Amino acid sequence: MANHNNTGKQGEGLALKYLSDQGFRILHTNWRYSRYEIDIIAERNNILHFIEVKTRRSDKYGMPEEGVTVKKFESVSKAAEIFLEENPGWKRIQFDTLAIMLKNNGTEYFLIEDVAL
Repeated sequence: MANHNNTGKQGEGLALKYLSDQGFRILHTNWRYSRYEIDIIAERNNILHFIEVKTRRSDKYGMPEEGVTVKKFESVSKAAEIFLEENPGWKRIQFDTLAIMLKNNGTEYFLIEDVAL
């Protein structure tokens, strides 16, 4: 497995703990439909969150949140539409990005909530 895949898997594991500690109830991880995927689907305060996780070990290629492109969020949005068709009843939803930077001296988290598409 490529090193970036290991970094991504590590980041998603850290994201689950971080989000749980922040009061999120995790509903699904790596939810897939066809070619679409949502990293984490969670609930907090009756809001359904579709969360894209991006993890990096350095800022050589920019900060992790900069790696979440418009094209990626369009894909997440399409997946969310399908999820909501299969799971109706949510009155409030939002799209979030959780950026994780793995450093030698610790891990930094940056949660960007309610990202506008």
